[in-house]
Amino acid sequence: MIIKVVDFIGLYVLELCRSVGSFFLFLIKAVTTLFTTRLKVSKLFDQFERIGVSSLSVVILTGVSTGMALALQTYIGFQRVGGEQFIGSIVALGMIRELGPILTGLMVSGRAGSAITAEIGTMRITEQIDALKTLRLNTYQYLVVPRIVAGTLILPFLVLFTMIFGIIGGYIVCVYVLGLSSEDYINSIKDNVVLDDIKGGLIKSGFFGFLLTWVGTYKGYRTSGGARGVGKSTTSSVVTASILILTANYFLTKMLENI
Repeated sequence: MIIKVVDFIGLYVLELCRSVGSFFLFLIKAVTTLFTTRLKVSKLFDQFERIGVSSLSVVILTGVSTGMALALQTYIGFQRVGGEQFIGSIVALGMIRELGPILTGLMVSGRAGSAITAEIGTMRITEQIDALKTLRLNTYQYLVVPRIVAGTLILPFLVLFTMIFGIIGGYIVCVYVLGLSSEDYINSIKDNVVLDDIKGGLIKSGFFGFLLTWVGTYKGYRTSGGARGVGKSTTSSVVTASILILTANYFLTKMLENI
């Protein structure tokens, strides 16, 4: 019995090491391709549109609804201690430092990250990737690098929209629903939000964009098992990217705090 348990643990650890190693080797090859070949600009702008522009409506709705809910919940708590004048700064800091980057990363991961995996995975099982190799095309340059670069660069712009519309949503609730002073809301933001807060949120969002496209392209590129395999890879891509984003958020927050 003990031998079976040890054997199971050993096999699990070996499989985990194999998966992690393959994951990072994929990234190393993608980065090497980025710096040793010419970036396909047309593909890059196409991915800007697919990852960024197509996600804009979802991001705006996420920002507005989150800002409104955050303002309402903050009011419920601050009303008990007479701190309603600080609601603006809490909403702004919450959206800029944490909620904006995290929620945008999760939403784009579910929308664009899954699409990346499904697209590349379908190309894999229908042997289109093998056909590209036959034509002597660098599949990393053609499929992987433009998506990773586009996700890393475009996500901070999406997060800016989340931040702005989150603050607007909080303003709407505070002024038009709760009847609070608009001057208090705006002045609270001016007095307590600094440029470093915005920089930190944008740095995190760029890293989240890199993570979700890295995971999406890897899962799609390694897809096997037909149509069912595409579904499994897509689900695994969203779950893995979400976990990595939530985990990385703590370490990035700690690092930026120390800096």
